[in-house]
Amino acid sequence: MTTEFDYDRFVMRNDGYINKATQAKIRNTRVVVVGAGLGSALPVAATRMGFQHFVLVDGDTVDMHNLNRQFFDFEDIGRPKVEALKKQILRINPTAQVETIQANLDKDNVADLVAKADFIFDTIDFLDLEAILHLHATAKAMGKHIFTALSIGPGGGVLYFPPDAPESLADIIQKDVASATAEGDVSYSNVFGKIMGRIGVHLDAQVVEQVARALTIMEDGRPCPASQISVGSFTVGSMGLSMMHDVLAGLEVPTAPYMVVHSFRNHTSKKIKISAD
Repeated sequence: MTTEFDYDRFVMRNDGYINKATQAKIRNTRVVVVGAGLGSALPVAATRMGFQHFVLVDGDTVDMHNLNRQFFDFEDIGRPKVEALKKQILRINPTAQVETIQANLDKDNVADLVAKADFIFDTIDFLDLEAILHLHATAKAMGKHIFTALSIGPGGGVLYFPPDAPESLADIIQKDVASATAEGDVSYSNVFGKIMGRIGVHLDAQVVEQVARALTIMEDGRPCPASQISVGSFTVGSMGLSMMHDVLAGLEVPTAPYMVVHSFRNHTSKKIKISAD
């Protein structure tokens, strides 16, 4: 039994689903993951598919309540999430190139991060609206692909913005931001609440209930450990990875303002237009 990592043998059973040309692109594509909590599922799955160049960005550390859904172990509690996730990647492929940045995304580090990427997987969930809009604007200016993911109860949703996307994230939510500005409350809870009010009809009733509860807690100024489960995190990782493969393979991928949503509660997949008409 060999003790050396052999990439070709490692990916040999992808054959038939991933052609050789696409596998070669996967091998060399650089993926920047912004948010290593919800974002932890994608690089683990991507490593198994053959991706091996990652930049992991997150300023948080592993807590006990993360273990119900994120790709960390009990022994990781207290460690930076980016370092714990790097460990998971290297346990699969010890030759993978993994850069870790233990910092939150902000206007000062966005340009350097985007410059490192071919694909960006963004899971910062609108919590820092200024930072996420700056990330998307910079990715568009630099011609980078960006995938924005949301865990949605027993399911997930992903928005894909190609470099030539007709609408940026700022375009999609501009009416919500303008409305919140007129109300004097451009907070995450107010802006995201408007988006959820528009798309909630397409989501599971249980999801709408839990999001409303979380937004109410945030409006009161209290920390919000929003309810999330492993099914949602795993779904987000699988959806984002599948889209990345399809982009590299030259296949059609739904683009923003349509968000692809899958629910395991209803066992349905659908495309939801999230912009305000």
